[in-house]
Amino acid sequence: MAKPLVKCSVSNCAYWGENNNCQADAIMIDIDSHAKASFDEEFAGESFDSDHKDRAPSSSVTCCHTFKQK
Repeated sequence: MAKPLVKCSVSNCAYWGENNNCQADAIMIDIDSHAKASFDEEFAGESFDSDHKDRAPSSSVTCCHTFKQK
């Protein structure tokens, strides 16, 4: 399966790439109510917490947990 194209405008992320393309191997997106959650795990190629399921009414209430500052 081909890796999907993920666009990201957060240029201070370690996975940010040319033309706003995310270079992470895996992406963890969650709802904002979990934004301060600490999964104590690495992302992008490593495992992460995907045991819970949530519903988001719109994209404005979601957040990317894959972010890692450069």
